[in-house]
Amino acid sequence: MVKVLDVGRVVVKVLGREAGRKAVIVDIVDANYVIITGPKSLTGVKRRRVNVNHIEPTDKKIEIKRGASDEEVLKALEAAGLVEYMRERVRPRLTGLTKAEVR
Repeated sequence: MVKVLDVGRVVVKVLGREAGRKAVIVDIVDANYVIITGPKSLTGVKRRRVNVNHIEPTDKKIEIKRGASDEEVLKALEAAGLVEYMRERVRPRLTGLTKAEVR
């Protein structure tokens, strides 16, 4: 899948304490960082700046404006019917590791 990181794109955190949880991109800082939110009340992901290497885009996208608040994001998710999709957790894949490296 081509990395398409734009405002409103639903992403999955693949690294960090929130790995496996879904979030929405609300702003693009530069080529390496974006601002995401869960919102925390829905997925447990609070608004924060993340490295683009720590997220994986999905094929889902919602219509929000740049810098939208958590309430606006939640309303857009409800309108798109993605609330239950956002609550589902994804098991992150460990890519490129062998069994010996995991131990």
